[in-house]
Amino acid sequence: MAGILKVDKYQDFNGNDIMTSDGSGNLTLNNAAFKNTPAFEATITTEQNPSGGTDTLINFDNEVFDTDGAYDTSTKKFTVPSGQAGKYHFYLNICIGSSANSGVNQIQAYVYKNGVKTNTRSIVNTNNDGNGRYYGLTITTTIDLSVGDTIEIYGRGDVSTGTIEVRTAESRFGGYKIIE
Repeated sequence: MAGILKVDKYQDFNGNDIMTSDGSGNLTLNNAAFKNTPAFEATITTEQNPSGGTDTLINFDNEVFDTDGAYDTSTKKFTVPSGQAGKYHFYLNICIGSSANSGVNQIQAYVYKNGVKTNTRSIVNTNNDGNGRYYGLTITTTIDLSVGDTIEIYGRGDVSTGTIEVRTAESRFGGYKIIE
């Protein structure tokens, strides 16, 4: 036996909307427990030229989106908001290279938690093979965080010619809370 139930909203016992429909099949989830938030993504607006051989905070200074105001473009940190402890998934794509046509020996990107380097990193060793000016690094990781914990991205490069460049268009950093 089959049946059809037609409703435009589901509510909890206190009359709070949990889910609504516009009548055209588009649902809106109104309960935070159904959403992967807080969530953010940031990009770089100005090429960065860090010193070689030194871990440098990457200048993710432009918010693409930030659902809870948890990413700070002035400090380049994501901070877990009050009441939002849990597991978070973070992703990073960053392009680092040399201002010269070659000369890149090694590039690295690291995730820092609460100001301390974690074991989560991406590294490219080129041994100055002359095959590339820029190299992309990618990181995806899931980290269990408490309220007030911070996440930031550092990069490091070693070039034999030119200066280190962190590219704008190819670089982005983001994350979101995982629904558990």
